[in-house]
Amino acid sequence: MKTGLTLTQALLRLGPAILPFADAATKELPLGRLMRLSLFQVTVGMAAVLLIGTLNRVMIVELAVPAWIVAVMLSLPLLFAPLRALVGFRSDTHRSVLGWRRVPYIWFGTLLQFGGLAIMPFALLILSGDTTGPAWVGHVAAALAFLLVGAGLHTTQTVGLALATDLAPAHARPKVVALLCAMLLVGMMGSALLFGLALANFSPVRLIQVIQGAALVTIVLNGIALWKQEPRNATLTRRDVPRPSFSESWQGYAGEPTARRRLVAIGLGTAGFSMQDILLEPYGGQILNLSVGQTTALTAMLAAGGGLGLVAAARWLARGGDPYRVAAVGSVIGILAFSAVVFAAPLASARLFAAGVTLIGIGGGLFAHGTLTASMAKAGPDDTGLALGAWGAVQATAAGLAIAASGILRDVGAAVAQSGVLGEGMNEPAIGYLIVYHVEIALLFATLVAIGPLVRVESREPARPDEGRARTFDPLVNRPT
Repeated sequence: MKTGLTLTQALLRLGPAILPFADAATKELPLGRLMRLSLFQVTVGMAAVLLIGTLNRVMIVELAVPAWIVAVMLSLPLLFAPLRALVGFRSDTHRSVLGWRRVPYIWFGTLLQFGGLAIMPFALLILSGDTTGPAWVGHVAAALAFLLVGAGLHTTQTVGLALATDLAPAHARPKVVALLCAMLLVGMMGSALLFGLALANFSPVRLIQVIQGAALVTIVLNGIALWKQEPRNATLTRRDVPRPSFSESWQGYAGEPTARRRLVAIGLGTAGFSMQDILLEPYGGQILNLSVGQTTALTAMLAAGGGLGLVAAARWLARGGDPYRVAAVGSVIGILAFSAVVFAAPLASARLFAAGVTLIGIGGGLFAHGTLTASMAKAGPDDTGLALGAWGAVQATAAGLAIAASGILRDVGAAVAQSGVLGEGMNEPAIGYLIVYHVEIALLFATLVAIGPLVRVESREPARPDEGRARTFDPLVNRPT
């Protein structure tokens, strides 16, 4: 009996040591409730993989949709990204007789995702030309489907993060962030595997089943995530409570001494880590002569590196680390990573390339965790949605623009190099890729310049009274005390 008790205690100690977010549960936010809440990140990851990965290939290869139409459709969700700050603000100031601020926005974001996914397969079949009707119907329907999914996932993620911040005490937020980011990776990796298996034998009927199955999973998982999460508090959502305008709230948020610099750092760093998203696998195949299986494994290595970065950031922050310093270390690791990727071409070293890809994941995980935690720390009880919406708007917009710019920069750089303008020594197939990687290194150096003063400011500021300890949560007012 004593031996069994000792073994049980050892296992309980081992879990938090291996997974720092395993002990993110608190009295205010038990583990079961936290795991349910994190399911919204699974559906966001699933939608992202479906849009950027699965449908990207299916539309071009199996449905023979012109590449420029695919590019336009995939860019449409980006149009909603800058509105995340407004969505977060509206969830802060929502008026409702039911007493909920966050729940209505997460639910309607879920319905938008469901609606977009429900009509998407039929729109894509019409877009491919498999119809006797006018072609413009397919274009309009597909554009509407992509817009609905994009608006839904941006809304759900923004307000879901705000709700997690409302519920989690200050000392547990780094671990909560790690768990939420890890669940996003789980959603992306799991759905990529399932979509690949389901569409191995492609047919239009199978495509309809897969996408509508994703719609059903989205509404079920998000419904489970929302169940009994936000306490109802009619005093916060009464119609007679004065509400500031968005411009007034934004001026107050942006007027905070470090807000603008923090957003600039987030944008630069996100762009620096995101430009490689669509280039790493082609680079490995075209320049290093890796097989399809080997380049596919790179995605798993990138995700594994991201998971390691999240774990390392959670451990560091749980010990009282500065989130800006965590983000800065992630940027430094990113610079080393892209340097390894650059030197992999002249050295023809697949191992160096694999090491660089893994380090990109680690650096990106540290940077994302650090900046999101910093945004959570600066959010007050009345502007949580606005603060996290601003983080999401900058992050999503920077990533989308960086990915689009990387393809253009790679093609233009390759064309210039092959024309002989740069000299005979630069007329190599790798030049277009290397230009992009050097731009990413420059962006990460610029990120360090932007983060530097933030680290110094944090080190000079005295700790807040609620920092580093649990805050009680009063369900009657739905705010920390």
